[in-house]
Amino acid sequence: MAATSNVTEIIFLGFSQNRDAQKVISGLFLLLFVAVLLGNGLIVVTIMAGKGLASPMYLFLSYLSFVEICYCSVTAPKLILDSLMERKVISLKGCITQIFFLHFFGGTEIFLLTLMAYDRYVAICKPLHYTVVMNRRACGLLVGAAWGGGLLHSVGQTFLIFQLPLCGPKVLDHYFCDVHPVLKLACSDTFLVGLLIIANGGCISVVSFMGLLASYVVILRSLRTQTSEGRRKALSTCASHLAVVALFFIPCSFVYMRPCVTLPADKIVAVFYTVVTPLLNPVIYSFRNAEVKTALRRLMGRKGRWEEK
Repeated sequence: MAATSNVTEIIFLGFSQNRDAQKVISGLFLLLFVAVLLGNGLIVVTIMAGKGLASPMYLFLSYLSFVEICYCSVTAPKLILDSLMERKVISLKGCITQIFFLHFFGGTEIFLLTLMAYDRYVAICKPLHYTVVMNRRACGLLVGAAWGGGLLHSVGQTFLIFQLPLCGPKVLDHYFCDVHPVLKLACSDTFLVGLLIIANGGCISVVSFMGLLASYVVILRSLRTQTSEGRRKALSTCASHLAVVALFFIPCSFVYMRPCVTLPADKIVAVFYTVVTPLLNPVIYSFRNAEVKTALRRLMGRKGRWEEK
């Protein structure tokens, strides 16, 4: 790539060129990033330490929280530091690396959300077979498949960008590297590459969304035969999951399931799926769950006893 490109570094425009505004942005995103780390980290520790949280649903939730931490860490720290600097620069290798990990963790998150919907489908619609279908080995294979699917997606997206000759201009009107903005730096025809990028990201999004939709249609139909208490508990869990799915899928669909053009709104939309969703995930999916709150209180009580000793 270096032999065919004259771009060795890329300059981000970020959200603002005003120094005072940049300091505010840096402080705001620092607070959001710390909240993401603490909230999702607390969920991971609580589930790992909680004896009553051994079901597959909580296993998937712990992995989702871990992925949220990694996903947010791909873009937020760079934005926080860049907002304090005159020039917001990233090397070409750093840019490609950022694209790789952005799509790796993003793809893995999509697959994990799909697995969580399948888990709820089995738990609600086939309760007598749940422990057999969602056994420890099957859960391990499903989690491994989610990581593998995210890796394949990321390798595909990164390869399509990596083999393009980049001639500039080397300025991106964004705060991180992604496939669509970087395509604008190419000095060759990107029509076919753009179609392949949409096909790659679009196929994953469409297939996963259809799987999610099918799972919840069947779940809602099966709730007609449940008791009122069973319906209330199932709907509460499903509503929380659907909220997380909507916060992640809708912004991602807006950015990746359209022709490869960049829009002024892309930076704001990107904040939702890179920062807001990881921030809200512990609140709407975990801290509203009675079993998670009970395990969290036990963990805090145990920590308090350790400190007293």
